[in-house]
Amino acid sequence: MVVRITTGKSIRGVLRYNENKVENGQATLLMASGFLQLDPDHKEKLQRLDKLIKMNKRTKTNALHISLNFSPDDKLDADTMKRIATEYMDRIGFGGQPYLVYLHHDAGHPHLHVATCNIDAKGRRLETHNLGRLLSEPARKQIEKDYGLVVAEEQGHRKRFLLQPLEPVEYGKKETKAAVTKAVQEVLYNYRFTSLGQMNAILGHFNVTAYQGEPGSRMHEKKGLVYSIVDRQGNRVGVPIKASELYERPTLSRLEKAFERNAKRTLEFRAPLKETVSKALWPSGCMEQFRKKLSKEGVGLVIRQNGEGRVYGLTYIDFVNRCVFNGSQLGKGLSAKGVQERFAALSRPCALEGPKETSIETSLLNFIPSLSRTEILDLLFQGAAYEPVPYPLKRKRKKRRRPKL
Repeated sequence: MVVRITTGKSIRGVLRYNENKVENGQATLLMASGFLQLDPDHKEKLQRLDKLIKMNKRTKTNALHISLNFSPDDKLDADTMKRIATEYMDRIGFGGQPYLVYLHHDAGHPHLHVATCNIDAKGRRLETHNLGRLLSEPARKQIEKDYGLVVAEEQGHRKRFLLQPLEPVEYGKKETKAAVTKAVQEVLYNYRFTSLGQMNAILGHFNVTAYQGEPGSRMHEKKGLVYSIVDRQGNRVGVPIKASELYERPTLSRLEKAFERNAKRTLEFRAPLKETVSKALWPSGCMEQFRKKLSKEGVGLVIRQNGEGRVYGLTYIDFVNRCVFNGSQLGKGLSAKGVQERFAALSRPCALEGPKETSIETSLLNFIPSLSRTEILDLLFQGAAYEPVPYPLKRKRKKRRRPKL
C-alpha cells in the first residue's frame, strides 16, 4: 500500500475534485465518517467541514487530502477497504475527525481518497508536520501486515501502478472551461512538478497548456497566466481561459509556491527514476526506442524541440510516483545533449572497420593518406631484409695505440 498525503488551504477544492470524479462516473463515495447521514449531499459535506475550519481562522493550511493506493494484486472488497480506511485514520490521530472516503476507478489500480480537515471540534489544530514519517509510515506497515497487502517496498514491478491512458481534451466536444478545469485539477492534485514547463509536460497529455505570453509582452511582465486547449501539433486553439477564472485559481503566483513545496517532495524519487531511465537508455539505439522502453516502465518522455526541429530538452514523467524531472536534473548523461550524443556515437562507423591487416598498418592507412599502400608496407617491413649480425661474428675493432713520446 502506498500512501500520499497532501495539505492545502481549500477544503472546497478537495471536495470539488472528488465530487467531479463522482459526477463523471470515475469515483464513488465509499463512506462518510462523522456525518449525520451515510450519504450526505455536497452542501452537507462542505458545511460540516467548513464549520470546523471557521473555528480556527488563524490556521490557513487546514485541508487534508490523503490517497491510499493498493496493488492490483490486492483483492479487496468494499467492506475491507472501509475497515482499512477507518483503521488508518485512527492510527494517524484523525479518527475523531469527520472525513469522506472516495473509491476512485480512474487508474490501473484500486485507490481511495480521503478528504478531511485538521481542526477538531474544540477549534484546535491537529499537527500535520511530519505526519507521514511519524504516524503514517508505521500505520501503513502495520495495516499491510494485518491485511496481507502487497508491501510498498516490494512493489518493484512498476507496471503494477501504471495509470490508464489519460483522457485528452478535444476542442468542440465539451465545454472548454469545464474540460480545462478538470485537466488542471487532475494535474494539481496528483502530480509534483517544480516549474511551469514541467507542469505543461503533464498537461500535454490532456491536450491542455498553460501560457504566460510572449517575453516582453504586458501579460508576461504582469505574471499573467492563461490555459488553452491544444491540437495534436501543440498549437493553441479556441479562446484561452484566465487562471483566475478557473475553480482552483491556479495563477502563476500560486503555482510558484507549489513549485517550492514540490522541490523537497520529489527528492526521494529522483534516484530511483535515474536508475530506471539509465537502464532504458543503454540498450536503446534511437530516441523512439528509448521512448518505448521508458513507457513500459511507467515513465513518459517529453521531447522539447524548437521551431527548426532541434531537440533542446527532455522531460521525464514518472507516472508511478507522479513526479516530473528535467533530464539535466537526473544528470548530464540523461539530458537532451547527453542522450543525443550517445545515439550519435552509436550510429558513427568505427574507425577500425575494414580489411583486417594489422592495427599498425590500419593506423598508418588512416592517418597518412598521402602514402600509397605499397609504400606503407615497404616502410613497415623494410627492416626484415637487414637482420643484425650475430655478436660472435662481429669483427673486433683494433685499438689505436698512442705513439710513444
